Amino acid sequence: MERTFAMIKPDGVRRGLTPQILARIQNKGYRIVGLKQMMISRETAEAHYGEHRERPFFGELVDFITGGPVVAIALEGENVISGWRAMMGATNPANAAPGTIRADFATTTGENVTHGSDSPESAERELGLFFGEGELLK
Repeated sequence: MERTFAMIKPDGVRRGLTPQILARIQNKGYRIVGLKQMMISRETAEAHYGEHRERPFFGELVDFITGGPVVAIALEGENVISGWRAMMGATNPANAAPGTIRADFATTTGENVTHGSDSPESAERELGLFFGEGELLK
């Protein structure tokens, strides 16, 4: 079994999309092994988006993700990293396949409702950033 980190971003939480997104996850058959609504500190946000630090949009990313509550989710399942990313759809909702979360709910590239780790390494790092020792189900 593989694990990954998923997030419902502030725009998704603000718009009340959390129940629908969680239902899609469960309907797919993925197991939710960690779940919490939280405010992300600036320090955690900067670590989370660290690979974008030198890009001009880094500050906007950090401001957005710290601008409201998020729902942090730890998922478990067969090929869950690629499966969750497929469920989310392309970063730009205009390019997202019909039926994906971003095609159905996202408004812009900057407010695209969800996040998902892109590799086993980033999943491990992001799960560690958002969930402490003993917070995930076995």
